[in-house]
Amino acid sequence: MITTLLIGAGFGVGLWLLWLGVFPPRPGLRDQLDRLNTTPVSPPILTSGSEGWELRASRPFIPLLVALGLPSRRLRDDLTVCDRGIEQHLARKATLAVGGLALPIILDIALKLAGVELGWQVPAVAGLVLAVVGFVFPDYEVSQEARRRRSTFRRALGAYLNLIRVLLAGGAGVDGALSDAAGIGDGWAFQQLRQALLTARLTRTTPWNTLGRLGAELGVHQLTELAASVSLAGTEGARVRAGLAAKAAALRTRELTDAEGDAQAATERMSLPVVLLFGGFLVFIGYPALAQVLSGL
Repeated sequence: MITTLLIGAGFGVGLWLLWLGVFPPRPGLRDQLDRLNTTPVSPPILTSGSEGWELRASRPFIPLLVALGLPSRRLRDDLTVCDRGIEQHLARKATLAVGGLALPIILDIALKLAGVELGWQVPAVAGLVLAVVGFVFPDYEVSQEARRRRSTFRRALGAYLNLIRVLLAGGAGVDGALSDAAGIGDGWAFQQLRQALLTARLTRTTPWNTLGRLGAELGVHQLTELAASVSLAGTEGARVRAGLAAKAAALRTRELTDAEGDAQAATERMSLPVVLLFGGFLVFIGYPALAQVLSGL
């Protein structure tokens, strides 16, 4: 029964994927009208690369994965933060899935050549499990990396706010304070800030506009709030030094809270191996006595 179900499920999935490859789903009328009526958007500030052998090897699978609606909107934002292209990510998913599916089959062939028979059920089940794990793992990896990058950017943004506040207190203008503060720091976060300000100069737009776009692309709403505050200072002459100081303090408080939460989570994870080790020790001590009692009955 299990063998029949596995064969039927694999045959059905194969036919479904073949149908999607030959006859991809058409976009709805509403999507097509929205595409015609949308105004052209500015190119993104964050850039991503799409090169590598995985992309070249898995290129036939990319249209099929795109037709399935992958990746999701949230994952697209995470890919943008991680400087990864959508095609590159889909190619990695396809490569790991195919590799996980083929690895048990290759091992089974090697064992058969060595004279060991496992049956076809073991490599089939192991291949399906490894294929699913390989297909899902890149999403988890990208999500974790995007989370770390956003946290790093928020820490750098707190220092950036303090630098802007000091420069404004020294008599610098808004544009000069934004540019000079971004030129002081190092690291990925300050590189993105400098890139946004350079984009503003090249496109002849206001720096707070590009900073707001960068905050939207990164998913860091604190940068969007900074852009809104600075725009008031740049257009209406509002005093924003106190507001910048408050935002910097709020960022430091949030990062401290996140650090404490991560430390507590790490402590809880460390207790699990100790519990498992203690359980194994109890089994090691109690099994001989229990076996002796059961053999005497």
